[in-house]
This record gives sequence, C-alpha cells and structure tokens, in this order.
Amino acid sequence: MKAAFYTLGCKVNQYESQAMAQNLEKHGFIITDHNEEADVYVINSCTVTAESDRKTRQAVRRFKKQHPESIVILTGCMPQAFPEYGEKLDEADIVIGNKSNRFLHDYINQYINGSGRIFAVDLHKTGDEFSGDTISSFRERTRASVKIEDGCNRFCSYCIIPYARGRVRSKPLDELKNEIAELEKNGFSEIVLVGINLSAYGMGTDTNIVDAVKLAASFDGIKRVRLGSLEPDHITDEIIEGLAQIPEFCPQFHISLQSGCDSTLKRMNRHYNSTEYYEICKKLRSSFADATITTDIMVGFPGETDEDFEKSLEFAVKVGFEKVHVFPYSIRPGTPAAKMEGQIEKSEKERRAAIMSSTCEEIRQNFLKSQIGKTLEVLVEEHHGGFAQGYTANYTPVKIPCTRELSGIIKAEITDVDGDFCVGKI
Repeated sequence: MKAAFYTLGCKVNQYESQAMAQNLEKHGFIITDHNEEADVYVINSCTVTAESDRKTRQAVRRFKKQHPESIVILTGCMPQAFPEYGEKLDEADIVIGNKSNRFLHDYINQYINGSGRIFAVDLHKTGDEFSGDTISSFRERTRASVKIEDGCNRFCSYCIIPYARGRVRSKPLDELKNEIAELEKNGFSEIVLVGINLSAYGMGTDTNIVDAVKLAASFDGIKRVRLGSLEPDHITDEIIEGLAQIPEFCPQFHISLQSGCDSTLKRMNRHYNSTEYYEICKKLRSSFADATITTDIMVGFPGETDEDFEKSLEFAVKVGFEKVHVFPYSIRPGTPAAKMEGQIEKSEKERRAAIMSSTCEEIRQNFLKSQIGKTLEVLVEEHHGGFAQGYTANYTPVKIPCTRELSGIIKAEITDVDGDFCVGKI
C-alpha cells in the first residue's frame, strides 16, 4: 500500500510525520508525495490559530473529494485540542490525536478489517512520559530536526497548545544518542533540536538543554547543532555560558517575544517583561560572534491600544531582530484571552500586522546587506535555477551561482542581496 503525508505547522509536527512515515515503512508501506495517488492520506494538523484549523478542515475535505476510495486520516494538534472538531469532520475516516501517532498502523488495520469510521482521541494527562517513534532520516537531505521535548506548562492566556500537547516531558539522553547515531550514519551533518517548550528540556531531572546540545555535538559527523524556538525566561546565564563552550553550536536564537509592551505581556501571562528580554538579547550578542535573534510578534491582542502597539513596534526596532514572524491575534476557544474585553476588529489587526511586518522586513534587509563583503561558511542543502542554496551557522540564507553540484559546507564571499537571500561566490 502507498501512504502520503500532508503536514501543517511546526518542526515538531514535521518530525512526527517523519516518524509515522518510517513506522509505516517498517510495515511494508511505500511512502509517496501527497500530490500523487495513495491508498492512505495522513493530515497532520496544527491548531495554533483559527487559520490553522481552517487549513486542516480544507485539507481533509480536499483529499477525500479527490481520492474518495482512499483512507483519509486526521491526526495532530487540532483533534487533540478540540476532539469535537475532528469528530464532526465526516470526511476523515480515522481521527486520532498526536498522543496516538505511534499506533497509526494499528488503526489503519482496524479500518481495513471493517471497523467502520474510527474516532480515538486519547487525551493528555499529567504524568505522561515522553513517547513516540524515533527517526533515522528526514525530508531534508543535510539537516534533520529531532524532537527532544514535548508539552508546555506555561498556559499563556491566548494559547491552546498545553491542551494540544500536555505537560512538559523530555526525551532521555540515551534514546537521543541512539537516534542521532542513526542520523549521522545516514549522512546528516546538522541537527536541529526541537520541542514545544524546548528550553524546558530536562525539567524535573538533573539535565538541561546544554546537555542535549553537547550530546548531539559529540558525534564526529555532526558539524552543526542548532535549537528551535526558545522561551526567554529559561535562557539563564548558566545556559548561555554552557552553549558558548560548544564549537558546533549555531548562534541562531529564535526567542518568542509576542509583544514589546509590558502591559500586554502581563495580560498574555508571559513570564518576563521587555527589559528582561532585552538584557537576554544583549548577553547573547556579546557571548556569540555573529549571533542572530529572530522572534514571533503578535498584534491585536485583546486590550492592545494604539499606544501599546507603538511600544511593541519601538521595541522591535530597538532589538533589531534579524527576522520576525508577525501574526494577528486569533481567538482560541477555551483560553482566557477568548473571553477578555477589548477584542480588536480584524481589519485593525491586519493593519497593525502590515505595519509591523514592513518595519521588521526593513530591518532584515539592512541585516542581509550588512553581510556583503564577509566570507561565510554555508551548508549547501539544495540546487535550484543554477544556484546552490543553503544556510550559514546563524541561519542566513545564501545562494551561490554554480555550474556543478556542490555539497557539504563551503566558504562563500557575500557579494549582493536578492530578496530574502544573500548572494555569494565560492
């Protein structure tokens, strides 16, 4: 049988799709692209925004309409957080949550053997252990994302993820060691450690995120180790000092901000203020040469005044983020923010998002232009349109004109900027 995956959302979801695909391969399935004919289509959903839910429903209905004889499966965060949403999606033959991904093959067998439509969402519980299949490959040829943490204990007032992912739990180091050994054996030279609240890795144990980075960097074939999204209040002086001592560690920090206005941060139930966040940014830039700091900024949170928005905009300029993901606040049923007074009109949220995006893009372009004249190490990942494309250690995208296929880490002198890419020559 052939199976195809359609993945929405973050790198954790991408990792889990890879793990599910490999599990099905062990049972004799052939994994194919979701644009091709398959017997099974798996939609791995995201639910971080209402738009994510819309895209999930759209995908489920599209695959069933285009492939009525195939088995359509819905899994991931949307049915896990909102089981009632998944139950109503009749086009999905099988509905499970991310907690049950490792049982995917069993559910497919049950359906093939005549069980009828399957709805089986097992809710997360306090005390759940880290679980799931590991991977030995990844959809990218040179870089592999590895999930080492799941769940979140923070309960930000706007966020449904603690309900979609449960409480913090961490992958044991011995399991991580075996997984990275397999990835190294299969030719991967860069590892990205990812999680839902990644910087909480090791909570409740005597390990932390530095231990995971050290382990990944200990393999000869692994030349780079980078981290996924981090929470600022977990980035302590001890963590910074520990990471700075690992040569293979990439100085790229995606640190979730959400707002540069302290009153908004308080209503969001974030665990820091703008001054503390700024001090962390200064420490990182003084501790790591060529460090880049990227972030997420939400606009239009309930009660955000024009003055609050301007404070957030001014703070983004003050930090000088190398890249910003800007998005308007989206109501998530079941969260405190959904019931807050001062909900903002969609048109106003979109207006603020456009202003924030434009300002932050100007900062990014200035950063890219500042790289001209530098010689940087680029890990080549793909070839497209006569260019080799890849990223530097601090995740600056670079494309290099070439007449032959390049591979590995190469040195390139940056000569120009083209859109979101620096342009280099060998």
